[in-house]
Amino acid sequence: METVKQKTLKGSFSLFGKGLHTGLSLTVTFNPAPENTGYKIQRIDLDGQPIIDAVAENVVDTQRGTVLAKGEARVSTIEHGMSALYAMGIDNCLIQINGPEFPILDGSATMYVDKINEVGIVDQNAPKDYYIIRKKIEIKDENGSVITILPDEQFSITAMCNFDSKFISSQFATLDDINTYATEIAPARTFVFVRDIMPLLQANLIKGGDLDNAIVIYEQQVSQEKLDQLADLLKVPRMDANNIGYIQHKPLQWDNECTRHKLLDIIGDMALIGKPIKGRIIATRPGHTVNNKFARLMRKEIRKHEIQAPMYDPNEEPLMDNIRIRELLPHRYPMQLVDKVIAMGSTSIIGIKNVTSNEPFFQGHFPQEPVMPGVLQVEAMAQCGGLLVLSQVEEPERWSTYFLKIDDVKFRQKVVPGDTLMFRVELLGPVRHGISSMKGYMFVGERVVAEATFTAQIVKNK
Repeated sequence: METVKQKTLKGSFSLFGKGLHTGLSLTVTFNPAPENTGYKIQRIDLDGQPIIDAVAENVVDTQRGTVLAKGEARVSTIEHGMSALYAMGIDNCLIQINGPEFPILDGSATMYVDKINEVGIVDQNAPKDYYIIRKKIEIKDENGSVITILPDEQFSITAMCNFDSKFISSQFATLDDINTYATEIAPARTFVFVRDIMPLLQANLIKGGDLDNAIVIYEQQVSQEKLDQLADLLKVPRMDANNIGYIQHKPLQWDNECTRHKLLDIIGDMALIGKPIKGRIIATRPGHTVNNKFARLMRKEIRKHEIQAPMYDPNEEPLMDNIRIRELLPHRYPMQLVDKVIAMGSTSIIGIKNVTSNEPFFQGHFPQEPVMPGVLQVEAMAQCGGLLVLSQVEEPERWSTYFLKIDDVKFRQKVVPGDTLMFRVELLGPVRHGISSMKGYMFVGERVVAEATFTAQIVKNK
């Protein structure tokens, strides 16, 4: 289990274009950001240059795009840029914009992806903090939209759309491998139906829309006069109102390009969850409104389970069994408190201890109500951390680890016979001069039962 690190951009990049709804000339700049920053958007054209956290709770409008706000500062049409950041694995980014919306560019996320690849991506020191889906989570709305997420080893999405149209009815699109996003999803362009354009214009929207940044679908016949007005607006030759079809400069890239774009938008709205997700999303009739409701629900779930237990399958072969652990640690019965190691990377380790009624400490702690002593819980976490540190030195059998300091110890629940303890211990920084700092968590099931921060020294045995 190699620890996946947080990522940011190697350098800054800017994109220029007009706003879809305002028609303004806009510049958006994407900058590297420190670890654990997340996504932040700064309105550099406003007094004080306010910064908006790009999280689901800050969404204030989803009429024709996702709109974030903080106080009087607003920014809209963010979903394509956010989709590219999330799909390309960027965790931390400061985005600066000189107006109220991101430029629409070509109506897809391709220009963002190309610029990200051009400047490059860099690993940071902090581990990437995935939220792992352990159970089905679902939200429905009154319009028949449903978004469901199920457990899966990676992030994937299936989108199913019904456009209430005889010309373009039901479609679906799937992204099983996020690494194919750049070629299979990012190029999909935004789209609009002719029947929706006039109301949008009356709502003072899509001032910057044209055939260079959108697929226009004429699928319900309107009067020749209305279609002529639209053709003049889009600066295209007038067409016969009896001929339904696509109004566009470029051919469709895929038959399901519209649903691929819906999938692109879902990813952009899921970026506002604030953590990368491991799970499979199935979205029926998705849209920005239900997407945002789902992102808010996910943030509530994450707050309930801020620290997640490791995944444990007792049928899988351990990375280290009891015999190997005895070769590395000097501890012996009754003080060897780690039974096996199921995963380990350069900065983290996951270990297991099965607590039985035969543990010698239960004879006196307490005979009528056996409880594992807190000091031994801390010792067990520390032994697991010792295995992590010793795995990084040559001839680990010739070294031992000793406590220098224990901080921030918390016991949240009793540990009793029959419990299976799972330890997750992470290095807080590189080992320097034989000194290591670690954070340890101990779980029973999904619950954190104890945690502590350790400082230890590696000492060569005499």
